[in-house]
Amino acid sequence: MAIAQRYQTQLRLIQQHGVDIDTGQPIYKTRTYNNIKESATAAQLLAVATAITGLQKFDLARLERRDDLQIVKA
Repeated sequence: MAIAQRYQTQLRLIQQHGVDIDTGQPIYKTRTYNNIKESATAAQLLAVATAITGLQKFDLARLERRDDLQIVKA
């Protein structure tokens, strides 16, 4: 039998840094924050992302939570 164990949680803020003048497509840059508590709720992560974005020049385009799991033998 195998089980999945969470070993890392990340918060990713994707911000639009402008538009490509050749293609007209938006240019996105990602900031990743590691060591996020596994118990953090979506509302708490949004509050933190809003506070961080308020200190920066560019607006938040998307917010992601990434949970990495490893599969081990039980």
